[in-house]
Amino acid sequence: MEYKSVGKYIKGSPQKARLVVDLIRGKKVNEALAILRFTSKRTAQAIEKVLRSAVANAEQKSKTVDVDELFVSRVFVDQGPTKHRRRVRPAPMGRAFREIRRSKHITVCLQDKQSETEQEG
Repeated sequence: MEYKSVGKYIKGSPQKARLVVDLIRGKKVNEALAILRFTSKRTAQAIEKVLRSAVANAEQKSKTVDVDELFVSRVFVDQGPTKHRRRVRPAPMGRAFREIRRSKHITVCLQDKQSETEQEG
């Protein structure tokens, strides 16, 4: 069975979050949490929070699920709304650029090993 959690409107660039998300795709939950704990990117904390939420959703949905057997089947980062701030940043040759505040949506899907083998057969 698949268990899902979504974190929306999280501050930061989706491009930078995709670098961290690629590290945990396909790993077991305990291994993914260890990787996120020791990753030096700021967005790793937000991804860890969404991953823990997905584990909690799995425990809530099914009382018989073994957390040690869960693995990250799908995880992806989408772009959220972008705000263009009124502040300006100095640019070369006397020009000025507007500041852009980016946000992201993080989706984590977990599966247990049983359902993976059932889909193959």
